[in-house]
Amino acid sequence: MSINLTDADKLTLRTAAYGAVSLLAAASPSPHKIATNGSIALYSATGLVGHVLAEKSKAVKLDGKTVAELADHVLPALTSAMNLLTEQAPAAAEDFRSTVLLALEAARANHAQPSPTMTDMTRKITAALDAA
Repeated sequence: MSINLTDADKLTLRTAAYGAVSLLAAASPSPHKIATNGSIALYSATGLVGHVLAEKSKAVKLDGKTVAELADHVLPALTSAMNLLTEQAPAAAEDFRSTVLLALEAARANHAQPSPTMTDMTRKITAALDAA
């Protein structure tokens, strides 16, 4: 089965995945390490999800003046990405979910004990993925 994602679909997937890492970084005492480790994990994805996440896109805008503004943009994008993939390619939806969660795990790898804010943000991201 061939799946054709529009540029808007791909933007939603990239915004969701890289946005999830950005949200976790924003909740961390060491945001640069979190962002780097999480981004490497996303860039290492394979299959359809890996191809989409590896494409460079200047259209992804992950700016917000507050974490709340970023979350208002990213959390719905996570749910939209899951809905989109569930409709078009269920296996890719599960791959996307696993990829995002792996990126969060990789991002936290250097933290023996994640902070309560990081744990809470991970919970919110997982809930957005599962809301589809």
